[in-house]
Amino acid sequence: MLILVTNDDGVDAAGLSAAAEAMAALGEVFVVAPDGNRSANSHALTLERPLRATELKPNWFSCDGTPADCVHLALNGLLRDRRPDLVLSGFNQGGNLGQDITYSGTVMAAFEATLIGVPALAASVDARGDFEFSGVAWAATVVAREVLAHGLPRATLLNMNAPSLPPARLKGIRLTTQGQRVYGDEIQERVDPRGKKYYWIAGQELGFEPIAGSDMVAVREGYVSLTPLSCDMTDHKFLREMAGRSWTGTT
Repeated sequence: MLILVTNDDGVDAAGLSAAAEAMAALGEVFVVAPDGNRSANSHALTLERPLRATELKPNWFSCDGTPADCVHLALNGLLRDRRPDLVLSGFNQGGNLGQDITYSGTVMAAFEATLIGVPALAASVDARGDFEFSGVAWAATVVAREVLAHGLPRATLLNMNAPSLPPARLKGIRLTTQGQRVYGDEIQERVDPRGKKYYWIAGQELGFEPIAGSDMVAVREGYVSLTPLSCDMTDHKFLREMAGRSWTGTT
C-alpha cells in the first residue's frame, strides 16, 4: 500500500511526523506538506505562480503552496505514475469540528484528494496545546486499515477528531454527524506606529450546540468522532421544496 500524508500545520509539525509514523505500519508513506503553517487556508489552490517542491529526505517533500496544492501536486505530479491507496491529512494540532471544516486546510486537503478520486481521511486532535498524538494515531490506524480494505463511496471523505488522550483513556470511536459551533465575532481595531488602523479577526469560540450524535458531543464525552463528509454540497431537501415553487421570473 502507498499512503500520502499531508497537513496544514507545516512540514515540521509534530503531528505530521506522528501521522507518518502511524501510517508506516500499514504501508509505504510519501509525505508532501506545506513549508510553513497554512492553517485556515481552506481549499485554496495557487494559480498565479508556480509551485516549488523540495525533497527534504527520501519520500518527504515540502511545498511552498497550500494544503490542497500539496495534494494536487503529489497526486498529479510527484506520484502521477503511482496512485496512492489513501491520503491522510493530519494530525492537525487543533480540532476541526462542526463548521470548522469550511475553514480547515486539513479537511480540504482530504477533500482535494477525494475530488481526484483517492480515498481520504482528515484527522485532528481537539486541544489548544500539550497535544497527545497516540490516541488519534491508534484511531487513524484502525480507520485507515478499514478504508484500505473496503474503500469509500465516490465523493465521500472521512473527518476524524480525537481528544488529546492516549488510547487507554479513549472510550472508542463513535460515528457522528457534523456539529454546530457557536462563534464570537469580535474584530480588534488597533493603530500602528504610523497612525494607520489595522485589524485582527479575534472572534473566540463560545461553545457548541449540544446536538445528539454530533462530532462535538462525541469528543467532549471522550470518544473519537468519525464523520463521513460529501463533496456534494447540494441541499437536496430544500431542492425538493424549491421544485414546488415558481422560479420562472414571472409574477
